[in-house]
Amino acid sequence: MTVKKKDSFREPLTDTGLLMTITICIFVGMYLLAMLLLKGGFLHAQQIFDMLNDNASLIIVSCGLTIVMIGGGIDISVGAVTSLVVMSCVLYLNNGGNIFVSLLLALGIGLAFGLVHGLLISYLEIQPFIVTLAGMFFARGMTTILSVNPQKLDHAGVNAIRDTKIEIPWLGYTARNGNLVPARIELGVCVALLCVIVIFVLLKYLKLGRNFYAMGGNQTSALMLGINVKRTRFCSYLISGLLSGISGYVFMLHTGAGNATNAAGMEMNAIASSIIGGTLLTGGVGNVIGTFFGCMTLTTIKKIVVSSGLNDPWWQSITTGGMLCFFILLQSVVLGRRAKSKKA
Repeated sequence: MTVKKKDSFREPLTDTGLLMTITICIFVGMYLLAMLLLKGGFLHAQQIFDMLNDNASLIIVSCGLTIVMIGGGIDISVGAVTSLVVMSCVLYLNNGGNIFVSLLLALGIGLAFGLVHGLLISYLEIQPFIVTLAGMFFARGMTTILSVNPQKLDHAGVNAIRDTKIEIPWLGYTARNGNLVPARIELGVCVALLCVIVIFVLLKYLKLGRNFYAMGGNQTSALMLGINVKRTRFCSYLISGLLSGISGYVFMLHTGAGNATNAAGMEMNAIASSIIGGTLLTGGVGNVIGTFFGCMTLTTIKKIVVSSGLNDPWWQSITTGGMLCFFILLQSVVLGRRAKSKKA
């Protein structure tokens, strides 16, 4: 009698892993195609670093939104909270504020919004869209009250941190004048990557992360398994608020200015990045690594549009909308066929 050994390498991918793999493959294929056809900056590593520098705050916000969406919720206030954090910190620092206290201010604002949203949605069972919509309007209004006019950051210590960049000479390129231009990464990118790693570990290895998936997949089943659904949902919004505060501080370090229109539309870009990365709006499926590549895919699309000579802003919106519809359709087809194959 022979015993067949189980081949662990042939185990099928989960829905989360499958959608994440598709996103990564599309991003790599899209970027390679841009390198072959458009060339230009796409041939230099600095192009990818510039994409990371410009979107570090978006990546952080998208990580928080991914957790909320995996749990079956939504948070459309993240962009407005980021804007409020930027304006508050800039005004505080310009009036002789302390760097450490300004960081605590950013985290405090984010946690305050996350706390209120979590309490109203989890324990009073108010619809997440309504609660976070109110939070978005409140944050936008508070930002305008603080200052209608743009405020430039004028703090020697923070400006020194903002101007600090990590240089990688061997990934640089030679300019037309013959000088070597090293690749540069802002400190905010390191913060964004650290957030991605922490949230990845949380979702994959910790009990709280598994509870998010269980709650988003089927709330009734989660309750039968003994999961405290209200507390789990509260934690998802608290984490989202905390990451919005961190995002605001990183955004301030990148732009060096506060404006009432800061981070306008960031919540929509974060939702789009999460969906492109394989997170389902219905909950239960998603991965923060996929969200990271979703942000990069979204940025690559915009770079390709600009490099193609379509500089008008509406072309970026059109291509973003088209790509979002494509990924939603792709998710439906892939998961639909996968469900049929499982039944068969």
